[in-house]
Amino acid sequence: MDETDVEQVTLALLDAATDKDPEVQRQVRKSMLTLGKLQPDRVLAMCQDYLLKHPKLVVSHRVVILQTIELIAGCRIEEISSPRIKSIISLASDEMTRSKEVIPDWQQAASNILVAVGNKHINDVMEEILNKFQPGVLPHFFVIQTLANLSDSNVYGMVPFLNAILGTLLPMLSMAKHDNMKWAFSSALCHFSDSILEYLANLDKAPDPTVRKDTFSSEIYAAYEILFNNWIQSRESKLRLTVAEAVGSMCHLMANDKLEEQIPKLIPTMLSLYKKNNEHFIISKSLCQVLDASVNMGSRVLETQLDSLLLALHHQASAPIDYNNPPTVKNHNEVLRCFSLLANSFPDRLVMFVLQKLENSNERSRMGSLAVLRHLINSTTSTMENKKLLILASIRQPMADHSNKVKKRVVQVISAMAHHGYLELEGGELLVRFIVQHCALPDTYQRDEKPTDPEEVTNESLRTMCDNTLHLLTTTVGRLADVLWPKLLYYLTPSQYSNATTPLCKSLIVLGNKKKQNQEPSCNINFTQEVNLPSPQTLMIRLLVNAAFPFNSRGHGAPSLSLLQILGINIHPNTEILWEKEIPALLSILDESTSQSLDKKHWDEKLLKFLSKTLATIDDDKWVCQLTGEATRYLSTYNNALEEKKFLYQCIGVTLQQCFNKEVVKKQLQEVLLTARHNDALEREGVALGVGLCANSHLEGTLAKLDEFGKSDAFKKSPSIFNLLKERNDVEVEKVKSTLILCYGQVALNAPPEKILNRIDQDILRCISKHFNTKDLTMKLSLIQSVGLIARAISECVKKQGYVFSRKQELITVMLDFIKAEPADTLRTPVRHLVMTTCANLLPLDPVLSENEIFDLLKVCVNSVFSLPPETHTPEKTKEEEILDPKKRKALYKDTMAALQELLKSVLAKEPTPDGLQNVFKHIESWLSSGQDHQRERAIIATAHVLSYYLDNLTVKNMVSFHNFGALLGRLSPRCSDPHPAVRPAAVDCIYALLYIQLRYEGFALDYKDESVDGLLTLKEQLENPDHSVLYKTCSDLTKVMSKRLPQQQLATLIFMLFEGLVDTQTNCCRASSVILNTLLKNRGAGLQELVPEMLEVLHTRLQSITEEQVRVAVGQTVLILASQHLQTVINALINQPLPYDSWTSEMWMALGADPIVANQIIEMVMEKLLIMAPYIDKKENMIRGGSTKMATNQPLAMTCGLKELLLNGQSQEPAVSQFPQLFSCLIVRVGASVGVSAPRDNNTKSTTPIHVAGVATDALKILLARAQLDEVMKRMDEDNTWDAMREPNTHISGITLLARAMAKHAGPRLPAILECLCPSLNNIYECQRITVTAFFSELLNHHVVTELMLIDVLMNNMMERISDPSCTVRMLAVRGLGNIAVGSPEKVNKYAKELLAAMSSGMEEKDDPGKLITLEAMSGLSKVLLYLDKKNVHLLVVYIFMKIKPFLESENDEIRCASIHLMGNLSKFGSGEQVFKDQIHNVLVSLLLHLVDPNAHVVKACKFAMRVCAPVVGSDQITTMFQNHLHDDKSLHYGEFINDLTKYLIQDFPSMLNFYHISVIQFFKSNWPEVRAAAAMFIGFLLSNLSEEHFSHLNTGTITKGLVMLLQDPDPVVRMKAAEAMGHFH
Repeated sequence: MDETDVEQVTLALLDAATDKDPEVQRQVRKSMLTLGKLQPDRVLAMCQDYLLKHPKLVVSHRVVILQTIELIAGCRIEEISSPRIKSIISLASDEMTRSKEVIPDWQQAASNILVAVGNKHINDVMEEILNKFQPGVLPHFFVIQTLANLSDSNVYGMVPFLNAILGTLLPMLSMAKHDNMKWAFSSALCHFSDSILEYLANLDKAPDPTVRKDTFSSEIYAAYEILFNNWIQSRESKLRLTVAEAVGSMCHLMANDKLEEQIPKLIPTMLSLYKKNNEHFIISKSLCQVLDASVNMGSRVLETQLDSLLLALHHQASAPIDYNNPPTVKNHNEVLRCFSLLANSFPDRLVMFVLQKLENSNERSRMGSLAVLRHLINSTTSTMENKKLLILASIRQPMADHSNKVKKRVVQVISAMAHHGYLELEGGELLVRFIVQHCALPDTYQRDEKPTDPEEVTNESLRTMCDNTLHLLTTTVGRLADVLWPKLLYYLTPSQYSNATTPLCKSLIVLGNKKKQNQEPSCNINFTQEVNLPSPQTLMIRLLVNAAFPFNSRGHGAPSLSLLQILGINIHPNTEILWEKEIPALLSILDESTSQSLDKKHWDEKLLKFLSKTLATIDDDKWVCQLTGEATRYLSTYNNALEEKKFLYQCIGVTLQQCFNKEVVKKQLQEVLLTARHNDALEREGVALGVGLCANSHLEGTLAKLDEFGKSDAFKKSPSIFNLLKERNDVEVEKVKSTLILCYGQVALNAPPEKILNRIDQDILRCISKHFNTKDLTMKLSLIQSVGLIARAISECVKKQGYVFSRKQELITVMLDFIKAEPADTLRTPVRHLVMTTCANLLPLDPVLSENEIFDLLKVCVNSVFSLPPETHTPEKTKEEEILDPKKRKALYKDTMAALQELLKSVLAKEPTPDGLQNVFKHIESWLSSGQDHQRERAIIATAHVLSYYLDNLTVKNMVSFHNFGALLGRLSPRCSDPHPAVRPAAVDCIYALLYIQLRYEGFALDYKDESVDGLLTLKEQLENPDHSVLYKTCSDLTKVMSKRLPQQQLATLIFMLFEGLVDTQTNCCRASSVILNTLLKNRGAGLQELVPEMLEVLHTRLQSITEEQVRVAVGQTVLILASQHLQTVINALINQPLPYDSWTSEMWMALGADPIVANQIIEMVMEKLLIMAPYIDKKENMIRGGSTKMATNQPLAMTCGLKELLLNGQSQEPAVSQFPQLFSCLIVRVGASVGVSAPRDNNTKSTTPIHVAGVATDALKILLARAQLDEVMKRMDEDNTWDAMREPNTHISGITLLARAMAKHAGPRLPAILECLCPSLNNIYECQRITVTAFFSELLNHHVVTELMLIDVLMNNMMERISDPSCTVRMLAVRGLGNIAVGSPEKVNKYAKELLAAMSSGMEEKDDPGKLITLEAMSGLSKVLLYLDKKNVHLLVVYIFMKIKPFLESENDEIRCASIHLMGNLSKFGSGEQVFKDQIHNVLVSLLLHLVDPNAHVVKACKFAMRVCAPVVGSDQITTMFQNHLHDDKSLHYGEFINDLTKYLIQDFPSMLNFYHISVIQFFKSNWPEVRAAAAMFIGFLLSNLSEEHFSHLNTGTITKGLVMLLQDPDPVVRMKAAEAMGHFH
């Protein structure tokens, strides 16, 4: 290649080096580097020349060029000639020092060149630099900088020069007046010292192994003196730091005596720098180097500096560490290294200093001291050995610190101490206690809260750290086992450590298991010797109570049980075998449970049973008595955890059952009753449970103790020993009484049945009945519960012996008075549910209640519960009472409802007859139609429970009539459709129960199963779906079942009940009533002839007033059945209704479709009218401006609307299908006539939404297809969004095309009849209808089905006729249709060859073609047709067509470009083997190649296709193979690689055409598309890179160069980048 071209390109790249786009810049540099690597000397020369010729070039531009020189020199240093090296060194040196001012970017770039060259040619570089480094003359800043960097990058090359350099440099130091020069000298001295130290450290690799430290000592010291005495105190902090860094590095090279002499001055000066600078890392690093050098030479004067050193270092160690800021972390580590160095020389002083500092309560200071202490413990083990006790004593002070940050450091120190044997020493147990205390920390934040300070150490994170530390000490520090076992047991019982239970238990389990496995004697604990440990009894009680609440205190249940098993032999030797069996079973329950899923009551029973078994197995009364005493004393521990305390009371009760010493039992009962905190409800309940359990074994003693307690001072207002000299007020006395009342109830329940009956009246009721008049809520609740427990106790007893409970009515009256006293509008207390439970327990007892007593009982209870506000209602806060929390309120509501249901069942159990049922139901009935959801829900659920219970307990002794069956069905069945989801399934349950009750009364056996009735249960699932249609179907199914079982005499009652249901408060139930009504009339209406007039009257009245749409539909259908004889009248009335139709009219039309005969008559009438009536009229918009709009005519539009509604009825399928071809044709033509037509304006209608005229016809067509069950057609239409397309003017044709496609594919057999109906419309006067039908026919030709059905001739003839249609759109569609034959019926193409070619040719020359749409269709069609035409039919036209389409290749219209390329591809088979065609292909090949990156994806695809099929014509096997392998539609193309390979083959196979090709490509440098311009640049680039020398003569490189230089200034950055890349291939 001509050198001038390379130079021109290089020059252009040098010009473009500062392009505004960073990617272009990057590519320009890359290309320059590429050229530089290939021709380093020439490109370097160009760069040099460029810089020399442009002395005023902006700095950024110079920098880029200098950087390029550096890169080329760096990677091609071996290939650059010596003269060039010298000239580069000279250039760089000149660029670096030309300006006396410091211009960093420019001079640094020049300096970097010298450093890069210096790696190989150090002597040449040094020769140049030393010229500018003359004695007595202050050198340029970057000369010094370059020397420093050279000493870094080429240590072995530079160190031999350093002695001389230092000799020259030293006198200069005093000449430096400016800080930047001082900085440069300091930095250089630092680098020189580091290089010398590296050289000395690797003498074995050094070129001169004789070099010694003292070679440089005197020069370094001389430099040090100037730096240290003059510069280190500079005001400029950057300089101070650099000097400090240099001094640190220089210390190691100074003579020992000189260093010793300097230490007293050096260290204070270094320390003073901390205060003057913010960046401390460099100071600490330098200080560390000074200390290292001092310690290494055994300095004596260092000790004199120790105090100030330690203070300053401690201050640094206390500085906060920011882990996001690495220098602070590095500084901390350097400071700790300083402490390590000093610890080895001055251990005593250092430790004393750190320990004294620990006494300082400042948070930051203490954290620093702890960090140092931990570092010393870990890093200087031998030095610290004799300081252990001292450290143990000193750590106590920071342990008392309140800061979590300090505590975190303390934990880290303790962990280090543990690993180095501190914890076994005296005082070590305090450290263990510290860890345990912090395992028990409470949470700082509630759930989902987050700390605002990111540095904060939360309780949670400190606690987790302590958990992990305790685990580590247990598992990894073996010698600690005897420190931790058994002493950790001490922490299990005090309540302040309860949050640490889980980690404590886990550690004790690990230790215990280890000792057990190793059979160590210390496994058995001597509790008398270990004075601080809790007793075995206390341990067992504590762990058992923990187990009762397994998910509290971070899940302490399972660990507590596991530990209990390990401690078995220590608790009592007899427990071991039992616990090995029982505890794993309990643990497996916990494994499978969560806090939500665990059944707490069942779990408590299991644990109490476990305790009972354990005590029986221990079989040691003295041990059990001790357990009782300790458990009672331990109660106070749980004063802040009442649930746990309640469980402990039960444990005491179980223990007293097993205690046979009556005195002890009496004493413990006295203790429990006296020490209890009666003000707490849970505690009262707990005491009662415990006392009750005790009574199981000690009834007499328990009753005696309760009687004695009732008479004691506890109930007197005078002061006494009992109340600790403090006056008791009335409230407290009431609470104590409440406890006593509850105790009596629990005693009755738990006492042996054979002993309790004769004690109820005289001992128990006598003691509690005197409190019945109380107003105190607590006492009320206790009384209600107690009476209920007594009733349960009697019920159990009367199973074995008869008993008349004479005080029953008295107790029920008292209970009801309690309910009446409750506020009606709120539920705050459990009074209601406790009273109802108690009444339900009392009801079964003799004597029986009278009817009036039962009525009053039910009335009070039902109204009291049903009238309550909904559960979610939040009552207003009153002064006396707090608002209940939502969970408690929910539980209270649930319990109250359950209690009412049980009471209703108890009443029904006394009289299980239809009348008894009615007596219960009449209290509920009125609530069923309440306007409040929650009241209906309560009523229906209660009814369902009552009916279910009635059915379960029904015994029919003789044939009795279930006389209220119809009335109950009428009330309950509409509720199956209630809007409230909870009501619906309960209503089905009611109907189910009623039907089975009826079956029993009809005499069916108990085990008889009725399929239809059982089927109702499956309806419940459907009712979960609130969809109306589902609800109605369900109602209808329900009615069929009801109808089947309903006696005729009860039918009228049911129907008139349902009429009431039509005006229910809930519209859903109105709907259900109407559906049930209709279904009943269909099934059983024949027997109600005399009621029809009355029914019609009711229905007609309701129809106008019911606003709910679905109810109107249902009632309208009923009316329609009665009015079906007056069809014509109805139709006339409906057509004359105002448009758009209101919902009632629409429903009536739709209902007409229910009768196929009627529907058929209507369809025929509508089609006839639509055929003869004008679809629209042209209405002038404005007399002055002219113009007109299409306005739809009224009757055809109304009929289309009606037809649409009629077809919506599924019953219209049969008539619709029978007339499908006519109706389809009629509607598609109607759609065509409606597009763009506006609805008529009617001033009388109030509707604001006008009808979409085409939309109505489209909807009707859509419904027709559905009725004809053309599901696949529908599916395709919906997927393609065809319906919306058909109705709008701009997408109508594509919509019709999609419809035709779907019909051809999925409804072929229907087409002949449709075509027959549609053909006449092609000659219609309305253009819109011709367009619609032509579009439909045009698409049909795309499918072979028309040939199979022998419709091809008809369609082709019609298309040929339309070619001369006055409408441009119709002509375009006709051309399209003719082209489509190639796809649909390729075998027919040659039959119509002449006509097709003529039509396409004229289409391509169409003059009246504003959007070139006909041209486009002609080219696309010809492309398709060519695939099947015989060669003889086309042969003569190939070149003619080729010439016609060539101009379109660069058309700006994407579609035309795409079609022309496609057509070219299809022409290829007709020209193969002919030179003239081959030439044509080569003419357009470049265009095709470049359009492979066309912005339009379809054009790219067309290019790939055209090139694949034209490949064989090109005349190169390699290119043919390549095109066919790589140019696949579905494969992405790596364009760069593809063009690179292609240019290689073009060079090989067509060297003579290279001139033509590159000229063709250059033409595209001016293409409209930037993608194509960029591709053209790439093409040229690869052509150049693959061209060998001999072929260069074929190319006009000057033109190429000129073109690429032009592209390098293109507005598009991608083009510029590709041009730069191409330039990289010039060589």
